[in-house]
Amino acid sequence: MDELMNLMIADESPSEISDSIKTQLMQKAGARVDALKPAVANAMLGYELESEEDVEPDAETVGELDNAEEETEEEE
Repeated sequence: MDELMNLMIADESPSEISDSIKTQLMQKAGARVDALKPAVANAMLGYELESEEDVEPDAETVGELDNAEEETEEEE
């Protein structure tokens, strides 16, 4: 955005300003496309995305973490 303002203030040619706008828009569009690719690919292949809310922690994993912390405290 600063680059665009600098071009306008410096009284650059309209074609350079237009090219700068196009470049910035293409970069933003590319970033959005890259961000959505995994979701679209999974939807097209029939996979369901698991959100963090849907994932339930395993009781064994939680227990293992608690046991590891207790062992560390005992060693000290």
